[in-house]
Amino acid sequence: MLGKISCHAWGMPKPENASYKKKLWDGYEISLGPAHNSQGGGDECTAAIYSSAGRVVFRTTGYNVVFDENHTGQDFDGDGKPEVVFITDTGGGNHCCWAYNVISLFPNPHKLFDIDAPGAVQFEKDTQGKMVVWQRTPGPYGFTSMAGVPFAEKVLRIRDEKLVDATPEFCSRIFSEGNEEYRFWNTNLTPENLKLLQSTGNTSVDNEEIVSALLSRALQHVFCRQFDAAITDLNLWPEADRAKMKAQFSESIKGDYPEFAARLFDITPQK
Repeated sequence: MLGKISCHAWGMPKPENASYKKKLWDGYEISLGPAHNSQGGGDECTAAIYSSAGRVVFRTTGYNVVFDENHTGQDFDGDGKPEVVFITDTGGGNHCCWAYNVISLFPNPHKLFDIDAPGAVQFEKDTQGKMVVWQRTPGPYGFTSMAGVPFAEKVLRIRDEKLVDATPEFCSRIFSEGNEEYRFWNTNLTPENLKLLQSTGNTSVDNEEIVSALLSRALQHVFCRQFDAAITDLNLWPEADRAKMKAQFSESIKGDYPEFAARLFDITPQK
């Protein structure tokens, strides 16, 4: 995630944390480096965009801040104008709270949106040249080590300067041999492995790859709005603690998918 133009709080001071400036377009300029009035606790680094008159039109502050050269200059919102992108760590270096900050300078400087990055974030252009954002999103914790936490892909489009969930458009691609995660699911969720999981009830670290694959695939089905398939996957869990697993799974997704979370327990969502 980290680029060469960055400020990292850990180990300050160091050469790469020297203040950095770069001219953009239309008279704008960015600066990045240690925050002069930092009190610690997550505000050690700062980056700003200045207008040609020297006025700050955007600022971001965090434990670490990166100027994303790779994506700055690309058109995110489809207006034909380039955007500026920073990456900010507001989690104190705990690998929890990175976000891409996407800023438009046209017709006036304003932040378009933040793209949370709990896992990898990838950007691509579709066949019409429109930006598509792939956001790797975690599922329920507590069933695996941190290395095996279930993840699935959300795919976002930008419409009217807002991020819109477009994951179902891409599910045929996600559930195909061209997707490494799909191959991981199939490798681990063989009939033999599932029978072993159900017969022993062993969902410990010994079977972590099976557990992670099963919960990840179920999570991806939810993101794809394939709710029947998600329930089928979750019902492959050992019966003895299936209800507990469903409760934790429900808790992890109920904010975005309340209808599915309720359906896990045959409860009608409250309006």
